[in-house]
Order: sequence, then C-alpha cells, then structure tokens
Amino acid sequence: MPQKINAVDTSPGWNEEGQQLMVTGTVFQQDGRTPAKDVVIYYWHTDNDGYYSPAPGMDERVKRHGHIRGWVKTGPDGKYAIKTIRPAPYPKDMLPAHIHLSVKEPAVANEYYTDEINFEGDTLLVAHFRKYPPENRGGSGVVKVQLKDGRQVAEHNIVLGLNIPYYPKK
Repeated sequence: MPQKINAVDTSPGWNEEGQQLMVTGTVFQQDGRTPAKDVVIYYWHTDNDGYYSPAPGMDERVKRHGHIRGWVKTGPDGKYAIKTIRPAPYPKDMLPAHIHLSVKEPAVANEYYTDEINFEGDTLLVAHFRKYPPENRGGSGVVKVQLKDGRQVAEHNIVLGLNIPYYPKK
C-alpha cells in the first residue's frame, strides 16, 4: 500500500486497450447517511482480455491481483473515484465481469471485502446471481453504467459494515 493515497486514483488500465470506466461513489457510516472519511479502498480487476495480468517486475505477493489495481482514500466528504477500464469476464467462465473491493476503516483492525462491483446488463449476471445470490456486503454491488464523453461512468456507494459477517462495530 502506498504511503500517500488520494481520493482519486488512475489505474494502469486507464491508458490501455479497453473501454475507459470511471467509478465514483461515497462511503457512508453505518447510518447510511453520514460520509465516512479516511476509508481506504483497495481495488483490483481483470484486463481487457479477462486476465489478472501482472506487470514486469511486479512483487510476487501481488501478482495474483494483476497490474490493474490501486487504492483510494475517502476525503472528508466520503467521496472517491477510480479511473480504469471496464474489466472483461474470465475467459471460458460463467462469472460476470467484476471489480474486487477491500475496505480498511481507520478504527477497525482488519480490512474486509464488500460485494464485487458488477455491471447492470451483463449477460452473465442473472445466471450467476441465481446460483450465488448477492450478499449486499457494503450495499448493492450492481452498478448502472452510463456513457459520458465517450467514457463509461458508474456510481458505487458503500455503507460501512453493512452485511459484513463479524463486523466489530455496533
């Protein structure tokens, strides 16, 4: 994890082949209304071909997440933005395209996973959810994608602790 993390991150994928995607959102406290500041979100996803492709010289400990990954840290308004490309689904698999998220709160000892970001309209999504219903960890992971200035834009809000097993806060 970098020493300095901003509320906006541009992933290595932003300038690679694929459809540019901007994910924006707000992280809220457990009440679902109060913005949460200083929350770190680690994200990672596949490339335009559906692989977690490592970059040359990448640390062995993170190669499994590939090179399209990064961190954002919410500001006082709880907002964050990730500039990346839209991930492709795994080749020869039924799993829909998705972005993984791990959340680290300032006052909680361990990070935790939320539901992956999935894309409304993905043809693989319905069958996947029939077999594996969403848990809505942190809120709904399904985002609606809109086109703005040739880029896809999606909003994904997170509620801290929502449906997180063994979440330590009341």
